Amino acid sequence: MLTTLGLTHQAEAVYRLMLSQPDWGVARIAESLAWDGAAVRAAMDELADQELIRPSWEGGGAMRTVSPKVAFEALLARRQAEIARRQHEVESSRAAIAGLVAEYSMLRPEEGAGGIEHLTGLDEIRARLEELGAQACRETMAFAPGGKQTAENREASRPITQALLDRGVKVKTVYLGSIRNDPGSVEHANWLAAQGGETRTTSVLPMRMQIVDREVAMVPLDPDDLTRGVAVIRELGAVAGLCALFDQIWEQAEVLGSAPAVPAGEITPQQRELLRLLSAGLTDEAAARRLGVSLRTERRMITDLMEQFDAQSRFQLGQRVTERGLL
Repeated sequence: MLTTLGLTHQAEAVYRLMLSQPDWGVARIAESLAWDGAAVRAAMDELADQELIRPSWEGGGAMRTVSPKVAFEALLARRQAEIARRQHEVESSRAAIAGLVAEYSMLRPEEGAGGIEHLTGLDEIRARLEELGAQACRETMAFAPGGKQTAENREASRPITQALLDRGVKVKTVYLGSIRNDPGSVEHANWLAAQGGETRTTSVLPMRMQIVDREVAMVPLDPDDLTRGVAVIRELGAVAGLCALFDQIWEQAEVLGSAPAVPAGEITPQQRELLRLLSAGLTDEAAARRLGVSLRTERRMITDLMEQFDAQSRFQLGQRVTERGLL
């Protein structure tokens, strides 16, 4: 019920339990919810960030709940202000992107890779999408503002998405929040999460957009009239700007879909990607940006991995993950 205010289901469950059982600590809450301690602490971190719990006046590291009347009035006000701010940012981005497309609209493909290519026919657009998907090596990112897909479209997209994931390509899609009311869309998001893909939702999106490997972007020539066709942009500066827009909205969007529990001794695709990024020398900040999570979440993931593999340092964690052939 409280997810519309920005809380996860896990945080809401812990908050409700802390309201009814104010004397319980992490261990008792974890036992009641059948969670591990790390999951409870993560939920409590989220509640603290939202100012729904605070350190107890009695000290000792205990936490106390803030009155729901006080806490949720403040949370609702912040949420409303955030939505208004994001709406303004999206509209500003929409205008900037429209101006960018217009600036390049006179260029032709033969003028070089720094120009823009125009596609107008539906068959031509779908063929180019398939071509870009086949060429993807690292990541695909998409805005899908058109509401829920039909069951036929979802089924048709699964083999394509599965092929990308099987090649190790990260698949990220942002939909409008209305698809949460569609059971078929939620089921599809759960399937995607189980395969290693990621789906999130947000209240507003600037336009439909597809980005491949952060090198090529496909956007509508006119965001308000899709029949005019699309622009395929390869100019690095323009694509970098579109990637920054995607990253900003992705970071603020809410996760949709959950993967099944990971068997003991194994790691999730997201954990595997984090380890790969760190082994490649990326900083925590850079790894968090690539994963589309906050720095706190990225560091919590590392802590959870160290606990899972009983490692006392990151170096020892790397050794143990490598020894088990997980990386």
